[in-house]
Amino acid sequence: MIRPPGTLSVDQLLAQARSELRRLTPAQAHDAQAGGAVLVDIRPSWQRAEEGEVPGALIVERNHLEWRFDPESDSRLPEVTGYDLHIIVLCSEGYTSSLAAAALHTLGLRNATDVIGGFRAWRDQNLPYRRP
Repeated sequence: MIRPPGTLSVDQLLAQARSELRRLTPAQAHDAQAGGAVLVDIRPSWQRAEEGEVPGALIVERNHLEWRFDPESDSRLPEVTGYDLHIIVLCSEGYTSSLAAAALHTLGLRNATDVIGGFRAWRDQNLPYRRP
């Protein structure tokens, strides 16, 4: 199979997304959240119910993220006060969150990043979470 010219594989897309981010370890993300960063859990409800949740995380499932975080969107959340907002995206394992954070960069939210290893790494490092 030959990839069409100008397209990327999913691995290339992920690498490109991550090249724009200053990704955080779970401990760094926890500290940033304590310092006022917005931790956004983009996992679907079934996954949060199965794995658990991080206290204080803002729940915005992936398919709503751009509309809720674009500072010029009529659908933005009240927490979105401008383009300098420090946003930390959390998914289950740290893959979808990288792509989501890169999408936020495209919207101008250059302080968006994600958590290396996602929720599972957060949980494995014994950071605060509510069990399912």
